[in-house]
Amino acid sequence: MIDRPKGLFFYYRYHRVKLGRKDFMADFTPITTQEEFNAAIGERIKREKETISQKYSDYEELKNKTTEYEKQIGELNRAIEDSGKKYADYDKNLSDLQAKVSEYESSSVKTRIAHEIGIPYELAGRLSGKTEDEIRKDAESLSKLIGTQHAAPLKSTEPVVEKDPAKAALREALHKAKGE
Repeated sequence: MIDRPKGLFFYYRYHRVKLGRKDFMADFTPITTQEEFNAAIGERIKREKETISQKYSDYEELKNKTTEYEKQIGELNRAIEDSGKKYADYDKNLSDLQAKVSEYESSSVKTRIAHEIGIPYELAGRLSGKTEDEIRKDAESLSKLIGTQHAAPLKSTEPVVEKDPAKAALREALHKAKGE
């Protein structure tokens, strides 16, 4: 390989001296009209147009594919939005239903423990705690505070003994009138 210097001046000199062409620029004729210029570069422009047309020959096909893909993306985005709207309330409803189930389970446990310990049903809702053990401890402490209450009898079951026979006769007449 020949070691040659770089640059335009050296290129010109290389061709003139090394290759034996002393009249390297002697055959150059300047372009003076537009027609001469068009003729000189016409072939080069034609080759460039062919190269570019080959390079971008599938432009219309790609443009059609891009349009088709954009339509598909739009349809899929609409489907996603519709699904999002459709299922937006499901999470809220699910959490509400789970809260209700938890509340019902807690109420059931409180009622059962209140019955086991002997606390009146009306006070079962006042028991607190998240676990069964916590509710049971609260029920036991509430039971100690109120004590065990027995319901008062609705009617006296013991016979009334009167010393005065007149009052006893009146009482018996009253019971017969009442149908007792």
